[in-house]
Amino acid sequence: MHTANFVRKAAMTTKSDAIYHPGRSKGLIDIPRYLYLLDLLVKKEVRIRYRGSWLGMAWTYVKPITQFVVFYVAMGIFLGLGRGGGIQAYPLYLFSGIIVTNFFVEAFSNCTRSILSNAGLIQKIYLPRELFPLASLRVAFVHFFPQVIVLIIGALCMGWIPDFAGIIVAIIGFISVCTFAFGLGLFFGAINVFYRDAENITDLVAMVAVWLAPCFYTWQMVAAHAPRWVLEMYYANPIAISVEAFHRGFWLNATDRTFQFAGAWSLRLCESLVVAFAVLLIGEVTFRHLEGKFAQEI
Repeated sequence: MHTANFVRKAAMTTKSDAIYHPGRSKGLIDIPRYLYLLDLLVKKEVRIRYRGSWLGMAWTYVKPITQFVVFYVAMGIFLGLGRGGGIQAYPLYLFSGIIVTNFFVEAFSNCTRSILSNAGLIQKIYLPRELFPLASLRVAFVHFFPQVIVLIIGALCMGWIPDFAGIIVAIIGFISVCTFAFGLGLFFGAINVFYRDAENITDLVAMVAVWLAPCFYTWQMVAAHAPRWVLEMYYANPIAISVEAFHRGFWLNATDRTFQFAGAWSLRLCESLVVAFAVLLIGEVTFRHLEGKFAQEI
């Protein structure tokens, strides 16, 4: 039913547009011409995801809060990271990192599965195929935004004082992790059409990503137990930099500000953007190279 409705609306939207050969497009450059259809895809995904759900969008709050409580009890209380001499305002430090990694995991996983999940549409109507992973990315943002509201309220309750520089850093960090997740999603989404093992690789990457970012611990703990080159590789990961960006934006000002981030912080933030956009470029090139065979493979 949802697919039939979408096909009808898509046909009405595109009937006056220029005719393209199926499977050929200008890639991401074409997306602005299909923003209405992108909105339809986002609404369809959200509606399907919460169909028959009693709590509906409330799960957006329940899941991260439950995850936060579990990790806080395990890491903050049992392991003592939140006690005296540990990480100041540890609940805020933890939650500001968790929402970033949760966003990455959801965006990356859903983008990877988006082509197969919309097989019916791909076989019936021409659309830029990038619309499907992009819609999954936007759905992840729909879930991410309420968590940011919870984070801000919690930060204010813990004495956080907003500052312009910190907010800008957090925004740049979000752009970095968003671009990184989308690029990986394009790459693995295309590969997944031909080799279904890509979904399992995605699950492994998502699991490891949570622990390769300083959500539960500080970067100093990594530096104390790893050689310099490992630390440099650690900070080449846009997820780690994005988590630290959110710590700078929403956690640091709730502490006594004695915490020192890794050296050359501005340079590392720029490097994370370069890495993220490089991954996006690789993902888009791979996606466009393979998209012409999507319909026959799925």
